[in-house]
Amino acid sequence: MRFRRSAVALVAVMALAGVSACNDSDTGSQNGDESLTKVSYLTSFNTFGREAYAYVAKEKGYFKDAGFDVTINPGSGTVDVLKLVAGGQADYGIGDFTATVITLGKQKLPVTTVGMVHQRSLAAIVALEGGSIKTPQDLPGKRIGDQPGSTNTVMFPLYAKAVGIPPKDTKFVPSPPPGLPALLASGRVDGIGQFVVGVPLVEKADSKKRKAVVLPYGEKLPDLYGNAIITRTDMAKEHPDQVKKFTAALLKGLQDTIDDPAGAAAILKKYVPNTDLQVATEELKLMKPYVKPEGFDGALGEVNPTRVQSIIDSLVDAEQITKGSVTPADVVSTDLAPKG
Repeated sequence: MRFRRSAVALVAVMALAGVSACNDSDTGSQNGDESLTKVSYLTSFNTFGREAYAYVAKEKGYFKDAGFDVTINPGSGTVDVLKLVAGGQADYGIGDFTATVITLGKQKLPVTTVGMVHQRSLAAIVALEGGSIKTPQDLPGKRIGDQPGSTNTVMFPLYAKAVGIPPKDTKFVPSPPPGLPALLASGRVDGIGQFVVGVPLVEKADSKKRKAVVLPYGEKLPDLYGNAIITRTDMAKEHPDQVKKFTAALLKGLQDTIDDPAGAAAILKKYVPNTDLQVATEELKLMKPYVKPEGFDGALGEVNPTRVQSIIDSLVDAEQITKGSVTPADVVSTDLAPKG
């Protein structure tokens, strides 16, 4: 099997989305061990604390034990990750599942998901105490900073429908992701699109030390998954055993991460030196109930086909995709996903 080198993936990420994050992910590489299959992997977005599980899997040798030499590069959002994986510039990536369904409902890309990182969506609108947003009903007429095409923006019409507000009455202001917390703190926008685990970073950026006001999409849309593991459809069909091994190794890193957030943050800092240990640790603590929500007793990473169909139906109902444009088989390889 021919895997493209990770350098190509990084160049493509830079070209598509202008990612300027420092790539320290080659630290501690497997020193070119020829017995290992070289694989390139994209995080869902940059190298925040929430992405630590891939670095944990690498540091603890889970990838190596599974037969892989994995190079981790920072992704730049679901849509770009999908395109890079589809084009062969990366072998695996992470992207929001609902945004993936929406994207594949509008354009056919040779990608599939093979497991869930989060059993519940992390997407949210985040504001600050004392501002003009306190509840979802405050959103009409407000300005929300977010990267165009982000999960939060793409999913907003679905959330708006669930809370009973007109989606077009809320204005999304195109804003570079690294500057979103400062943009909110300065009052230039009323809220920002953000994952719930980004709250520690938002609060740290505010000089007035205000608490965040969080409107999680998952509270109103509990069936939505969060991030999913993505690979090419030809990889899934032609090399299913390798896909399963990679997924298992990654999820082993995820389990360790939610078991020991501080330890995972320390590993992330080894690979990404500018990591704020406190912020990364708090992010991972917040992420745990989304990986294994209360009452969830299934296998880590599992996918429920009935739930996938329900998500598709909801997106059709919210006019985010057209009926018949996508089926569960188009977006997930359930036979490769973990099972209890």
